[in-house]
Amino acid sequence: MNAFKHLKHFAGAVSLAAGLFQAGIAYAEETVVVGYQQIVGPFVTAIADGRFDKAAKEAGYTIDWRQFSSGGDISTALASGNVPVGVLGSTGTAAAATRGVELELFWILDNIGKSEALVVRNGSGIEKPEDLKGKNVGVPFVSTSHFHLLVGLEQVWKVDPREVNILNMKPPQIIAAWQRGDIDAAYVWPPALTELTKTGKTIADSETIGAASVPTFDGLVADKKWAADNPKFMAAFTKVLAEAYADYNKNKASWTAESEQVKGIVKMIGGDGAGTVEALHLLSFPNADEQASETWLGGGALKALTESAKFLVAQKQIDKALDDYTPFVNASYAKEASK
Repeated sequence: MNAFKHLKHFAGAVSLAAGLFQAGIAYAEETVVVGYQQIVGPFVTAIADGRFDKAAKEAGYTIDWRQFSSGGDISTALASGNVPVGVLGSTGTAAAATRGVELELFWILDNIGKSEALVVRNGSGIEKPEDLKGKNVGVPFVSTSHFHLLVGLEQVWKVDPREVNILNMKPPQIIAAWQRGDIDAAYVWPPALTELTKTGKTIADSETIGAASVPTFDGLVADKKWAADNPKFMAAFTKVLAEAYADYNKNKASWTAESEQVKGIVKMIGGDGAGTVEALHLLSFPNADEQASETWLGGGALKALTESAKFLVAQKQIDKALDDYTPFVNASYAKEASK
């Protein structure tokens, strides 16, 4: 009898352990890895103050936030299925979509404008873009900065890119190479850009190059199938984005170096308060209704992806552009969040 009782207890323990194991698996499946980069904005503030985590928890998810140093790394993680949601620039999005990554752009993180720029080091002897011939220029490859550097060289300044020593570097590597004197110039974004301008000067930016070609943007993309299978998460996540962007656009004057919002950005991606405020002012952040409009997800983003892909083909970054990038843009989440 005792042996039978012990057996029953053992069976119960095994059953309980199995149940806990299964629950653990279910819990792991509800953990979402979201990749972000060192790009300032309301998105990062809402990570820092826990708004995303709170909304995700209410929807039944836990977010595992991971910082990546380049869009290329996020693109690889998306392709492998390890990161279902992440930050990619317009050029990186076009490249990933063309290479077969089943993603969809669902939010415009920012209109890049003046926040990506070509900076030359003091003492480099470079006064204008045409002086870049024979010089070392650092830029993260297949990024929006890379795209505009090449567009600027070929289309705006009429300089053959092959005459410039363009080096593939992530933002932290650019700062280190700059400080060692290994590079003469760089095309990058804050906080790296802010650091470089302390001992250099800006000679071109993405606002002027974009006006002469096509604008660039940073965006949030999601694995298409994952997003369709997890509508509760996507709705909750996009709602927080809409609220954070509306808050910034309404109260941007209060986002000072000492404000909690700016301190949150510095905590998440580095830099300093004054530099972060300066970087915020170089960008524009479309509200939810603008997101879904013809300017962005309703048309403009599609044009940017199409033009970026054509250029990537010309630069031999991809073999062939797709006929249509429409399937890779989804305005529905932004539309819903704007209601």
